[in-house]
Amino acid sequence: MSQTMHKVLETEAAAPSLTLSGISKSFPGVKALDNIALELYPGQVTALIGENGAGKSTLVKIMTGIYQPDGGAITLNGQDITLPTAHAALGLGITAIHQETVLFDELSVAENIFLGHAPRTRFGMIDWRKLRAEAKDILASMGAPIDPNARLKDLSIANKHLVAVARALSIEAQIVIMDEPTAALSHKEIEELFVLIDLLKQDGKAILFISHKFDEIFRVADRYAVFRDGEMVGAGLMKDTEQSQLVRMMVGRSVERAFPKLDVTPGDVVLDVNNLSHPTEFEDISFSLREGEILGFYGLVGAGRTEVMQTLFGITKPSGGSVRLDGKPALAKNPAKAIESGIVYVPEERGRQGAITGLPIFQNISLPSLKKTSKSGFLRLAEEFALARKYSERLDLRASSLSQEVGTLSGGNQQKVVIGKWLATAPRVIILDEPTKGIDIGSKAAVHEFISELAADGLAIIMVSSELPEIMGMSDNVIVMREGRIAGRFAREHLDAETLVRTAAGIEGDPA
Repeated sequence: MSQTMHKVLETEAAAPSLTLSGISKSFPGVKALDNIALELYPGQVTALIGENGAGKSTLVKIMTGIYQPDGGAITLNGQDITLPTAHAALGLGITAIHQETVLFDELSVAENIFLGHAPRTRFGMIDWRKLRAEAKDILASMGAPIDPNARLKDLSIANKHLVAVARALSIEAQIVIMDEPTAALSHKEIEELFVLIDLLKQDGKAILFISHKFDEIFRVADRYAVFRDGEMVGAGLMKDTEQSQLVRMMVGRSVERAFPKLDVTPGDVVLDVNNLSHPTEFEDISFSLREGEILGFYGLVGAGRTEVMQTLFGITKPSGGSVRLDGKPALAKNPAKAIESGIVYVPEERGRQGAITGLPIFQNISLPSLKKTSKSGFLRLAEEFALARKYSERLDLRASSLSQEVGTLSGGNQQKVVIGKWLATAPRVIILDEPTKGIDIGSKAAVHEFISELAADGLAIIMVSSELPEIMGMSDNVIVMREGRIAGRFAREHLDAETLVRTAAGIEGDPA
């Protein structure tokens, strides 16, 4: 029997290094994880697969001691453990390599590798000579041509990832979590990372690999686990599955759930975007939007959807292309110009970017419309309350009074305040970026109903969403983005969940 074959059989027979049983985690209005069971094996890569919002990031934070589970158990090499802090997880040999490396730019490579566990002299001082020598040895063993004395900020993104891997080796990690590690890497750099993953496997590390890219998953993974809506819906060996099966498990649910979508016949073209490009985020984006239309934008993390919307709203400057609103040039230099022209934007992070949570409802709603509620430079309180009351009633906002602070409202009602403040400006186009993120099911239905009513009133709507049921239930047409480009366009009557996922993930060929 060859050594390679012996190694494979030995690995398959090994007991799991890490076992999670019955892991659950809830946040206000949202059950992020429900009774999750997961096993990671030494010398193997387990791919964690799921749509945005499926619960993958929450699980990683539990595994690295950032979040505490509401229930369940974790065992490491057969021993029950708890992970009260990130430092405790690191001390047990559990480390994570993220899409955006969590390292310190101003420190040297060697200091980053040994941060928190630097070798010491017999007097308790940091042994700098040994630290640099060991860092050099680790980097050499990886084949990484990096000077251990170099400042991290002077390295490329790919080399920063190599430093993160070196850090995992320096603590003799047993469990290595890779969360979208290739998102910012070139093809050559990705191949180099795969070589390192093979080295980690040979060293007996148990690896959790999170990626939306199916070609990468099939390249590096031995096992898979599929999450959907916070639940584990499938797990097994990669050799026993294929892309179409994984996609079906990801989609899985009935997308014919009731959405209060009114039948609206779209009118004339309101917004016309041609060849819009950005130096690093997206390229050659062209589409049109009509009165009464809900145009959905779907894609995976890093597809460039939000960046396109922020450019339309004047937050980001494009490198080329044109935008016309009602036939007139409308490429905004800043958000104020966008609002003036009739384009408004409800951001994904409503708490940080969409509302001033410490201010009352009436001031949030009237904020972009101060010209309407002031005279000779003085605010008129009665006008502010009248404007806020109009849109609060229209949105069926639930609050004790218009003087209630926005931060004390539920997620759904906060979203209504953000939408209300933009409707008060009488826009032609409203961009909704993840409009129901973090909102409970009941509030989602209310927001969906109002979005549909806005379209019926003739407002042109762009809806960015990572939730397939929302995209399919609310959109008249859907644009799928992948890696900064438009990968597909679909009319409502041709929407198919599996096709959308395959298009977003870049999976070629027809489903089996």
